[in-house]
Amino acid sequence: MAEPTSGNPAATPAVPAPELLALREQIDSLDQDLLALLNRRAGLALAVGELKKKEGSVVFRPEREAQVIDGLKASNPGPLKTDSVAPIWREIMSACRALETPTRVAYLGPAGTFSEEAALGYFGSSIVRVPCTSIDDVFRTTAAGAADFGVVPVENSTEGVVARSLDIFLTTPLFIIGETSLFVRHNLLRKENSLEGIEVVCAHPQALAQCHGWLSSHLPNVERQPMASNAEAARQAALNPRLAAIASVRAGSEYGLHLVSPAIQDDTHNRTRFAIVTDPHRHPAPKASGHDCTSLVVSVVNRPGAMYDILKPLKAHDVSMTRFESRPARSGQWEYYFYIDLQGHPDELHVHTAMQELRQACAYFKVLGTYPLDVH
Repeated sequence: MAEPTSGNPAATPAVPAPELLALREQIDSLDQDLLALLNRRAGLALAVGELKKKEGSVVFRPEREAQVIDGLKASNPGPLKTDSVAPIWREIMSACRALETPTRVAYLGPAGTFSEEAALGYFGSSIVRVPCTSIDDVFRTTAAGAADFGVVPVENSTEGVVARSLDIFLTTPLFIIGETSLFVRHNLLRKENSLEGIEVVCAHPQALAQCHGWLSSHLPNVERQPMASNAEAARQAALNPRLAAIASVRAGSEYGLHLVSPAIQDDTHNRTRFAIVTDPHRHPAPKASGHDCTSLVVSVVNRPGAMYDILKPLKAHDVSMTRFESRPARSGQWEYYFYIDLQGHPDELHVHTAMQELRQACAYFKVLGTYPLDVH
C-alpha cells in the first residue's frame, strides 16, 4: 500500500505563478540586452583607448567620469534610485578602463581597511590593489611609480584633519586629482563572540578616538592599543583571543572575526574624506568639470593684517572658501601653514584672479590640486 503524502505544504515545491514566470523571462531577456550593450560600450572604450595611445593622453580622466555620472543622475527617470547610479557606473567604467590598461592603486592596508573600501568605491573593483603599511608608504609608493594613484585619508567629520597626510603634502611631489568620502561605521570584532575577557582593544588612533565614549562606557578598564590600521588590528585580533579590534565588517569577514558590537562610533554620521593623489609628470591636472575644488597650502609673514590679506582676494572675486585648517610649521617660531579649499577651478577667471592675488600676499604658496568634487 502506498504511504499517504505529507500534509506539509513545504514538502512539495511551489510552482511559480504564470505572471512571475513571465516577468522572470523578461528580466532574463533584458539581462542579455544589457550584456550586449555593455560589450558594445567596452568596444567603444577600447577604440577610445587606441586613440589616446596615439595622442599620448592618459586613460583615467576624473573630470570626464564625474561629468558622465552627473549627467546620468540628472536624467534618471527612476524607479532606480539616483544614489545607485554612481556606484553602478563606476564599476562599468572601471571594467572598461581595465581593458585598456590595469590601474594600480596604493592605499593603507592590509585587506579590509576603510582606505581600501574608499579606493574600490572611487576606482571600481577592476584595479590592481597595492596595500601599503602606512600613509607615508602610500605617498612613497605612488611617487616611485609603483602605483598610478594613491588614496590617503585627509579629514574625519568627528576628529578633524589627518595630520600626517597634511604634513606630507608640504614636501611630496604628488598632487590631488580627486576626492571621495566614506561613511565610517566602526565595529568591535573578536575571535570570541563576547565582551568578556577582553584585555586590549586595538585600532588606528583615529578609530580609537572616534569610539572613545563607547569604550569608556562599556570597556572602561581595557587597554587601548594604537595600530597602523584597523585592518591590521583585525588581523592581530584573529591571532589572539585576548584582543578585540575596531574595524569594518569587511575586515571582520576577511579575518574570521565575530561582530561583537556593531556601530560603536560616537558620531552616528561619522565620515572620512580621502584624497586621490598622483604624480603630475605622469598624469595631468583635471580640467574643469563644473563642480570643482582647489586645495592650497599657504603661510604668511607674522604681521598685523596678514590674515586679512589672504581673505581679501577671495571676497573681492566672490570665491567661496570651504575649508580652512592650520598646522604648525615646526620652525620653533610659532609659525603656521594654512590649508585652504576653494570652490571652483583655476580655469575659471574669477578663481584664477583670486589665486594670483592670494599668491602675492603669501610667504609660501602651493597648489595641492584641483579636482572634481565627490560624486555620490
